[in-house]
Amino acid sequence: MQIKMKKISLYVANIIFGLITISPLLYALLISLMPPDQIFSFPPKLIPKSIYIQNYKDALNTAPILTFIFNSFVVSLLITIGQIVTSSMAAFVFAFFKFKGKNILFIAMLATMMIPGETTIISNYLTIGSLGWLDSYKALTVPYLSSAMGIFIMRQYYLTLPKELYEASKLDGCSNFKFFIKIVLPLSKPVAGSLGIYSFLVAWNQYLWPLLVTSKDTSRTVQIGIGMLQFAENQSFGLIMAGIVMVLLPSILIFIIGQKQLIDGMTSGAVKG
Repeated sequence: MQIKMKKISLYVANIIFGLITISPLLYALLISLMPPDQIFSFPPKLIPKSIYIQNYKDALNTAPILTFIFNSFVVSLLITIGQIVTSSMAAFVFAFFKFKGKNILFIAMLATMMIPGETTIISNYLTIGSLGWLDSYKALTVPYLSSAMGIFIMRQYYLTLPKELYEASKLDGCSNFKFFIKIVLPLSKPVAGSLGIYSFLVAWNQYLWPLLVTSKDTSRTVQIGIGMLQFAENQSFGLIMAGIVMVLLPSILIFIIGQKQLIDGMTSGAVKG
């Protein structure tokens, strides 16, 4: 009986915390479906009387939301692919190769995770500007094609793979590249998927760097472009909320689809040092 009560209490607590977490998203969705007179009515109403989609039409007419979403999708996809490729290759070297200074190099790589991104943003901007890459996908993606955390996660997973696989492949005359492509990568699909989902969500929600390197509407990402709705119609809360909902939907769908793989991948290799 006591165990059952603990489970019930845990479920209730999870439901409460879950409702608190999603309440801002639900509020934004409900406001986006209300006409202006209902939004400012007193007493305030939380449930729309009817579905009012004009806010979404106005948002699409006020700012090129679909262009922003497309730019963010392309940038996030390129960053995700780049981080999976670079992280898996670097992690393979750290996990299977033996060379002088490997541990020092690995620690130095991990140390970069403690450096705030804001400290390197000026030097990165000057480099991107000198190359003439401003207002381009290259400016938005190249500085983020590698990730120290991604290398660490992949390396920890590779350490859980049996060393006998690598030794047997060498005895059979298998090259390091072939072993990496044919054996290691297929076995690391869970952690690679986890890293991909995490990288995509982080890239989708970037704000400061895209704000710095883009100035044209055609190259803006969603997090920057959504601000145009506020400045264009600073009293139209329904329009702003409609834009926010459209911006949030892709990242929410990605998370819902891949949340199991994200959790499984993050915990795999956690006990291996």
